Amino acid sequence: MKNSVSLGILLTSVAYMAFTFHDAIIKILTSTIPVWQILFFRSLTILLGCLAYGRGKLVHQTMTSPIIKPMILRSTLLLSAWLSYYSAASRLQLAEVTTLYYAAPVVGTLLAWLILKEEVTPARWLAVGVGFVGVLIACNPIGLTISWPVYLALQAAVLWAAAMVLLRKTSLHEKTIVQLTVSNVFFLAMTGVAVLYTWRTPDMTQLALLVATGVVAGLAQVALFEGMRRAPVSVLAPFKYTSLIWAFLLGYLIWADLPTQNVIAGACMILGAGLIIIVSERLRRHVAV
Repeated sequence: MKNSVSLGILLTSVAYMAFTFHDAIIKILTSTIPVWQILFFRSLTILLGCLAYGRGKLVHQTMTSPIIKPMILRSTLLLSAWLSYYSAASRLQLAEVTTLYYAAPVVGTLLAWLILKEEVTPARWLAVGVGFVGVLIACNPIGLTISWPVYLALQAAVLWAAAMVLLRKTSLHEKTIVQLTVSNVFFLAMTGVAVLYTWRTPDMTQLALLVATGVVAGLAQVALFEGMRRAPVSVLAPFKYTSLIWAFLLGYLIWADLPTQNVIAGACMILGAGLIIIVSERLRRHVAV
């Protein structure tokens, strides 16, 4: 694709699709394997893949990277977001935690405007708003009250949004494979300590799923990092909502969860949010030409 923003949208959409498959595998595993151990195997698989590709040159590039501190800070935010999300998910219904966590694109757009000084057009705000309303309609969280799990889900949304803003900054100054290496070395170190106390020996099926988690997450991270390199955060933020559509589809295929009318209506609004961004960015490009 000739246009950088269009390619960024495509890569980011693919990334969120892959992350949904990744979350489905984790949902299967968490009934028998601790989350810490899942994250450990995931990071180990991604790191081994990076080292197999980059070898000694990659190690040197990583150790001498001029932006290693921001990348470590971003990794800290992501790890905190994931731990907050999975802790909330274990205590809330799927609809509740999904709705709360999907406040992230709204927060991300706001942070991109405040920190990155991105120009957030009315169309981008509209897309974020339409997408979030679509999530509310699809998830239909009734009777949600303020509690510690609710706070954790909202905290995960804010931390994720902050990490995406940092990702936009670091992706413009460092190669994707170096960013992957730094992130997963950090995750490996952090989760490795917890794994010592929570280890459960996996059988062959569980081991295959653990490795699959790393492969899928690695591909998703590559697509996300490359997407963030090519387009502003405020353009890409609404496309996070597309993962909800994939989540309901996988829920039907794997667990036979039938989508209700509100799910279908919400999905249509989420798709509409993406179309708003695509059409508005094309119009902006034509006006600029």
